[in-house]
Amino acid sequence: MDLGIAGKWALVCGSSKGLGLGCAKALVQEGVNVLMVARGEEQLQLSASKLIADYAGSTGASVLFCAQDITTEAGRAAVFAMRGDFDIVVTNAGGPPPGDFRDWDRDAWIKAVDANMLTPIDLIKATVDAMAQRGFGRIVNITSSSVKAPIDVLGLSNGARSGLTGFVAGVARTSLAAQGVTINNLLPGVFDTDRIKAVLEGNAKKTGQSVEALADARRKTIPARRFGNPDEFGAICAFLCSMQAGYINGQNVLADGGAYPGTY
Repeated sequence: MDLGIAGKWALVCGSSKGLGLGCAKALVQEGVNVLMVARGEEQLQLSASKLIADYAGSTGASVLFCAQDITTEAGRAAVFAMRGDFDIVVTNAGGPPPGDFRDWDRDAWIKAVDANMLTPIDLIKATVDAMAQRGFGRIVNITSSSVKAPIDVLGLSNGARSGLTGFVAGVARTSLAAQGVTINNLLPGVFDTDRIKAVLEGNAKKTGQSVEALADARRKTIPARRFGNPDEFGAICAFLCSMQAGYINGQNVLADGGAYPGTY
């Protein structure tokens, strides 16, 4: 299927590895020009170079990168100084650390809300009006399956991401929708990324069990009996950015292998 977005410009945050890289890769494969953003310059440059070598030549896409912390005002200013207008924006920031809510002070909460709620809102605010003027725009916020089924030790994430979800539910249904701009959230379950590896390694140290034993136990809680991979996540993201997805708006798209047990 031709997604109809070749030649568009996309900003993909947190795209040096993991789910963000999966999204950048899928878009470049569709001929979308991508500006990749992440904090670690070395890994970001390596990932951008690989996308250029593997796909840009055949699709004609341009791949740029900007090593900045998108959760800061200075980082966002640097990104928009490199390029001001985007047709597609994929917001993505690392989730807050797990823990007991009794241990989190105001600073911890503010940091979580800044990264996982206010930063996406700022990126939306900075880009949607120009998208509307051009008659096309796609915002995809990478959030978490915990928005649908909260995880007790991820209270910071539950709270901040739920705030973003509520905001998107309102703004996606404004006049922007009639001007060709869609805003959706993409909710990952357990994917084979550095984050799940770190969680498993941490649990292994606490319990004395092996990482593989814990991983096997976790897989058994997922109907698909496996972890997702970043490439298939990226493909979902690319479809939400496509011309064909223009009637999907204000939705929370759950990609979790069937783990969420609810009907709605």
